[in-house]
Amino acid sequence: MEATAAKTTVQTAPPQKRPWISPTNRRRLANFRANKRGYWSFWLFMVLFVLSLFAEFIANDRPIVASYKGEILYPVLVDYPEEKFGGFLATTDYRSDYIQQEIETNGWMVWPPIRYSYQTVNSNIPHSAPTEPFWLMEKADRCAAYPQKDQDPNCILGNLNWLGTDDQARDVTARMIYGFRISVLFGLVLTVCSAVIGVTAGAVQGYFGGWTDLLMQRFIEIWSSMPVLYILLIIASILPPGFFVLLGILLLFSWVGFVGVVRAEFLRARNFEYVRAARALGVGNWTIMSRHLLPNAMVATLTFLPFILSGSIATLTSLDFLGFGLPAGSPSLGEMISQGKNNLQAPWLGFTAFFTMSLMLSLLIFIGEAVRDAFDPRKTFG
Repeated sequence: MEATAAKTTVQTAPPQKRPWISPTNRRRLANFRANKRGYWSFWLFMVLFVLSLFAEFIANDRPIVASYKGEILYPVLVDYPEEKFGGFLATTDYRSDYIQQEIETNGWMVWPPIRYSYQTVNSNIPHSAPTEPFWLMEKADRCAAYPQKDQDPNCILGNLNWLGTDDQARDVTARMIYGFRISVLFGLVLTVCSAVIGVTAGAVQGYFGGWTDLLMQRFIEIWSSMPVLYILLIIASILPPGFFVLLGILLLFSWVGFVGVVRAEFLRARNFEYVRAARALGVGNWTIMSRHLLPNAMVATLTFLPFILSGSIATLTSLDFLGFGLPAGSPSLGEMISQGKNNLQAPWLGFTAFFTMSLMLSLLIFIGEAVRDAFDPRKTFG
């Protein structure tokens, strides 16, 4: 009877739940949090990036939502023809005094905090562009171009230029927000695509070795010895400017940086005992590479990613500064720096781009240092 009871007790014991995070990853996360500068830089960068993803709801020349004759409209999402409000244009200009009066008479509008998009021209600037930030001017001066001067109902905070205007009377704050978003998105896409190509090439080289490694390594040495900047400038001057065109041009060379790191990891680990055992059991090469070797190689790759991301953003800014980047009129920090160089009498242009770039790249470097500490097995924090 006692043996039966003991057997029943063993059978009814609840199974152990596998922790959702391994002890190794728990240690890495603790190391990442222990680096306070990198940890808070990560959260600050994420907040800024997420806010920039909703730039249309922060800085736009269209209302977020409007009510017109009992109908709820979403101008920020839908292009309504002007004939809907009694006009005749194909696209509604919501900054027009006629359209604003028509909608306010028959409903209401909710505007973003900044009533300018990155390409909106302010026709009510007090003097020729570029104009200084509104807080550097007297109220009578900042509203001088409005019909009713400082008593005009449109002379409000949302219509004022918080960081001034550029040499085409476009709002600097709006262009900074949109430029931050496009820079980070460009850097992220380029970094991810470069990592996929570079990790794949490095894994093939390191795992198979022999002639495969020899031929690919010689090709990479020749490819990386070419003058990258001059080639980028030549190709960018021939092809029409565009986000994906520029992405493809930079992708030609950016993947090389990942190859050496991944190749070294695969060369080191391909003769380990667990890899030999997997081969003896008949496991395929691609399964061994993806399930057994790649996780170890990704430690060094993930440490490398934030620095590649910051380099990608700096490269885009440099090309925009030289005039070989995004199409004319696109929100670009490099183009803003170029305007600051050409308009030394308007220091707010250069300062805005400089501080935005400095903040962005500094946060990425601090995050990279924290990630490096997190994946360093010798790094411990008290």
